Amino acid sequence: MATKRDYYQVLNVVRTAGDKEVAAAYRKLAIRYHPDSNPDDPAATEKFKEAAEAYEVLRDPEKRARYDRFGHAGVESGGAQFHSVEDIFEAFGDMFGGGIFGDLFGGRRQRRRRRGADLKCDVELSLEEAAKGVKKTVRFGRSEVCGTCGGSGAKPGSARETCRQCGGRGQVVQSAGILRVQTACPACRGAGSMLTDVCEDCRGQGATAKRVEMNVVIPAGIDDGMRIRMPNEGEPSPDGGPPGDCYCFVSVRRHELFERQGNDLVLQLPITYCQATLGAIAEVPTLDGPDALEIPRGTQSGDVFRLRGRGVPDPRGGPSGDLLIQTHIETPRKLTAKQEDLLRQLAELEHTHVTPHRKTFLEKIRGYFTSESPDGAAERDRREESEA
Repeated sequence: MATKRDYYQVLNVVRTAGDKEVAAAYRKLAIRYHPDSNPDDPAATEKFKEAAEAYEVLRDPEKRARYDRFGHAGVESGGAQFHSVEDIFEAFGDMFGGGIFGDLFGGRRQRRRRRGADLKCDVELSLEEAAKGVKKTVRFGRSEVCGTCGGSGAKPGSARETCRQCGGRGQVVQSAGILRVQTACPACRGAGSMLTDVCEDCRGQGATAKRVEMNVVIPAGIDDGMRIRMPNEGEPSPDGGPPGDCYCFVSVRRHELFERQGNDLVLQLPITYCQATLGAIAEVPTLDGPDALEIPRGTQSGDVFRLRGRGVPDPRGGPSGDLLIQTHIETPRKLTAKQEDLLRQLAELEHTHVTPHRKTFLEKIRGYFTSESPDGAAERDRREESEA
């Protein structure tokens, strides 16, 4: 990767140069290396971009201070990156309007036709639709070229007239110190021409409002908040350029069973005390239908089991996610007489055959209530003697 040259060397100015000197140096290099003056010369184009990048930093007091202190590292995130000559025309073309080499920048800027505005629509999906992909119909409002005037805005039989204030250039030049600033003509708003008789159907706008209905293909695995780009389905250009795009924003409804985490799905599975203790085969729901899950003996509440590849596909082409099944041991609210009798028998057995951990816990409870008074300590000793 080529090392960037010092910006002061690029513009051939000293480090103490003032704003006027920096601007003058840039204008000189821009004229010298302008693409229209150097056709089919990639080296000149690169020097043109290099000069614009240097000027973009040195003309800004804050960026220039950071550059003077830290060099290129100080302006890497804040400096402009001019990937094409058109980016430079967009950024600095106005400073050259009508005086320095007016038509070189001004003419090229006039030839650039504006792109139409982007539009937005929304679509709501179920989790199943988002996971498997689906085709949906979306509706949104959009302007269409007027069929009566063909987009000109003029009444049929009439024509647009050249703007008298700007002479059809669409731009007017104003002096600002040493610079001559080129701005859009206030009379024609940059169009270069004006309507005398407007089209009655579109009222001179060249477009009419229309309700659009179209199908959009939703890819499998799309997630809530993602968007789908529908190219060239936005607003038409106001001056014959390309239309904008329409972006379809996706929202996914909350599912009654599954919670999505990335490409994984999480399922809360209630199991009984007996299933957790003795083990069981449980039927669990998946997006592809029911499946069997083996619950091993001694399963604890909160344990997680993984069914690989049973989650949501990756919309970018990666592997599918997993289905994560988290167990939750349910405590019954109502019992039959027989169930209660069996549980009481079990409780008596647990009281007799207490595990070490459970015994330690019971001792802590017993000590909590008896440690506050001498009588309590004596009572504890008597209980321990009787148990022995």
